[in-house]
Amino acid sequence: MGTFPHVRVEGGHRERGRQYGEQARDRVRRSIEAYDEVFSHYAGWRWDDVRNEVRRYVEPIQSFDARYLEEIRGIAEGAGVAFEDVLGINVRTEVMFAAKARKAEAEARRVDGCSAFAVLPEASDSGHTLMGQNWDWLLHSLDTVVVLEATQDEGPDFVTIVEAGLLAKTGMNSSGIGLTTNALITDQDEGVPGIPYHLVLRAMLDAENMSDAYAAVQRRFRSSSANYLVASDDGIAVDIEAAPGDFERLFLGFPTGDVLLHTNHFVSPAFDGKDVSLWVMPDSPFRLQRLRCAVDAAGRKLRIDDFQTFLSDHANYPSGVCCHRDARMDELDQGATIASVLMDLDARRMWIADGHPCSSPYRELDYSAFLSKPSPVRAGGVARDRPNA
Repeated sequence: MGTFPHVRVEGGHRERGRQYGEQARDRVRRSIEAYDEVFSHYAGWRWDDVRNEVRRYVEPIQSFDARYLEEIRGIAEGAGVAFEDVLGINVRTEVMFAAKARKAEAEARRVDGCSAFAVLPEASDSGHTLMGQNWDWLLHSLDTVVVLEATQDEGPDFVTIVEAGLLAKTGMNSSGIGLTTNALITDQDEGVPGIPYHLVLRAMLDAENMSDAYAAVQRRFRSSSANYLVASDDGIAVDIEAAPGDFERLFLGFPTGDVLLHTNHFVSPAFDGKDVSLWVMPDSPFRLQRLRCAVDAAGRKLRIDDFQTFLSDHANYPSGVCCHRDARMDELDQGATIASVLMDLDARRMWIADGHPCSSPYRELDYSAFLSKPSPVRAGGVARDRPNA
């Protein structure tokens, strides 16, 4: 497999999209080919059906932020594929998980999830805000992941680890915002057109501060459930459990002991829906328990290398925090930990394991220069000092 390729882009939305599509052309096309098979398996759709379905999302995205459509058009132009093809992979969650929600009680097949954390400065050895996650997904994505590094004409610069063609996933930006995420599914995940999950992720990476990130999730009707764990180098972290709908369907969680952990099920006592996540990701509560026990057992302030160990945990194998393929499952349902990502938001540093963290060494990436763009909302000396950055 090797190291995930880096894609560096700059300029306006359309131009960045073209650069992204050109540099990641083979991987974008591999994503489209793979999701052709996956959508057929999960939803019974062929790719022509997908193209027709995703056109229903154009108007909601246009009303949310038309610039993201320009970026998707640019990616398609750069990769030499149709606009609907790239839009299709950006709404893959809405297609797949709506199908899962419909089928869950009849066939509780597992969709692989993710295990995420944030550590506030008071609980970290460095006094910095730390965060990260294992990202578990379908096996084909081992051949499609890129590290996207974007310099924007408008908004903060950002780095995200993402399947080629998608606008965003886990990452951090030049304004000190970091983002991790977990899939969630409720019985209300019906694929009703709205703002797709991966568009919300991208809008959060365009945030200048925590309230901007929260507002991005609130802004319009969201098509699907998801969990957004967001933190800032200001020393703030929040977990946002989102069900399909508007701002009323957001459930907030805050750190316990200055640490915030989340896997793939709703934990907010305010959530009043049916959590289908537990049907299709029954390992989620056990992964959460393992992370909590590891943090509690440390008995001291936490370091990045602690989480390199915690995220390599194999309890409940093969469906552990470090997830391995389960040969008992259909090949198109099999998943694994595709990447493990750790971030120091103050130092603007990232560590990536390209594959299983138990066997792929983490490589350190210093983005202190790349993500040094001043934030306009922190002008005039308002920005918090970043010690040892």
